[in-house]
Amino acid sequence: MSLLERHRNIIDFALSSLARRWKKNLALVMVYTFIVFTLASVVFFTEAIKREAAAVLKGAPEVVVQRLTVGRHDLIPAEYIDTLKKITGVSHVKGRIWGYYYEPASGANYTVVASGDSQLKPGTISIGRGVARTLNAGAGDLLPFKGTDGTYVSFEVARVFSAESELVSADLIEMPSEDLRALFRIAEGWFTDITLKVRNERELVVVADKIRRLLPDTRPVLRDEILRTYDSLFGWRSGLLLVIFAGAVAAFVIFAWDKATSLSLEERREMGILKAVGWETTEVIAMKSWEGVVVSLAAFFAGVLLAYIHVFFSSALLFEPVLKGWAVLYPRFQLVPHIDPYQIISLFFLTVAPYTAATVIPSWNAATVDPDSIMRL
Repeated sequence: MSLLERHRNIIDFALSSLARRWKKNLALVMVYTFIVFTLASVVFFTEAIKREAAAVLKGAPEVVVQRLTVGRHDLIPAEYIDTLKKITGVSHVKGRIWGYYYEPASGANYTVVASGDSQLKPGTISIGRGVARTLNAGAGDLLPFKGTDGTYVSFEVARVFSAESELVSADLIEMPSEDLRALFRIAEGWFTDITLKVRNERELVVVADKIRRLLPDTRPVLRDEILRTYDSLFGWRSGLLLVIFAGAVAAFVIFAWDKATSLSLEERREMGILKAVGWETTEVIAMKSWEGVVVSLAAFFAGVLLAYIHVFFSSALLFEPVLKGWAVLYPRFQLVPHIDPYQIISLFFLTVAPYTAATVIPSWNAATVDPDSIMRL
């Protein structure tokens, strides 16, 4: 009998052995699948949201210059633009006007930005879908805004941003710069911050250092620093969620180890009979190892598949509040399906390899005992 045919027969017997104890093995597979599902969901969602953040930040300014007053972000004068233009390597400098508006009725904070769209007429605004949901507003509706002086100004909704841009525009309100300055009483010649473009990205750190020396009351923020902050933020939140489920993981480890290292009397007798009818010790160990492999792989693939559906087709419904953060206004967006082979390999060795290896130790101990003494139990 060839080696391949022998292992095929061993696998057939291992499957029939699992089927005879299907209730016990089904309970194990269900718990196993839940653990794999939890770990895979956290890993998939965290990596996918990081990729989305990186894609969004590709269009962000390379450097944002903010003015600080007593350690707080303050308005920056237009004169600083001329100073920044003189720095070698800077190709484009532009002042931005934006701010936050708190809506007490919904309890949400909106981001109000001066629009660069020439078709947006004075007295009109463009809003994100998140704003439209919380205020129950649509194109043509009038929305009142309370200005800094306490008076209310109504703006007509010219359009609602598309669903495709909701990740970045959910809380966004765009209005002409004149209306924004009037609403927040920002005088001409002042901006919220200033954005820069640098010809050579390898000189970003050098340009930032020059900005600090020329304008000591400013803080240059690099795009890479923002991306690293997002990575740290989502990494911390995924770690928090894993800590919450650490108890469940520990309980499974104890359950799986007990199942793998303590063979029942029925299993010991089965192994004794196999030895008595001519099975070699290596074949008995191979049979028990294949049982562990089948259970592990079934739970692993089921858990990964469920996690894939959960993250990329239901937007990680179970873990969304923890990983996205707590807020009144949530963007609704579909994550782009993407799986890194490194993630799958890591999950495999964290979940499948330990359980499969744990089945070898008790199988070896039982397979090396005299079959006659086992069948007398």
